[in-house]
Amino acid sequence: MADIVAEMWKIAEECGFSHIGNLQVDTIKLRVEARDGCAVNKCGRFGTSWSCPPGCGTLEECEAKIRAYKRGLLLQSTGELEDPMDSETMMGTAFEHGKRFDEFRKKVHEKAKGAFLIDGVCHQCEKCTYPGEPCRFPDKTSYSLEGLGMIVSELCKDNNMLYYYGPNTITYTGAVLLD
Repeated sequence: MADIVAEMWKIAEECGFSHIGNLQVDTIKLRVEARDGCAVNKCGRFGTSWSCPPGCGTLEECEAKIRAYKRGLLLQSTGELEDPMDSETMMGTAFEHGKRFDEFRKKVHEKAKGAFLIDGVCHQCEKCTYPGEPCRFPDKTSYSLEGLGMIVSELCKDNNMLYYYGPNTITYTGAVLLD
């Protein structure tokens, strides 16, 4: 059987991510500071989804989920901005990253049951059942890196991957954890 990480790498390339890197789970550090940023609720998802705090669990619960895995991949989409305020390209790059990640998710679920997907907010349902009902698709949920407690720049650095690709660029980062 082919190595699952190599197989996922190939799928990530087919999906069109700008950058792909190996992720060693033992490098992941969960930080209160990352979760504190979620509590400010700039994205409007705090307290509204099973994939974001507090629905995704305490830092200790997130740690237990993550430590069940040994390795994975970091997946990035980078866009070139016309200027630092080019919100159209920022939003377009975010949209394209989301499309890539959704395509990747579908293919991963065909080949790597039990993979842990981390890429911003979950989009499986139009309206999340949180907090009144259990998640409808717990095996397809995608979690937020920051919501789980990760500082993305630190995660990239600790896995020998760039986070910043130069002036007038924007990069969105996701991950998949495997066996």
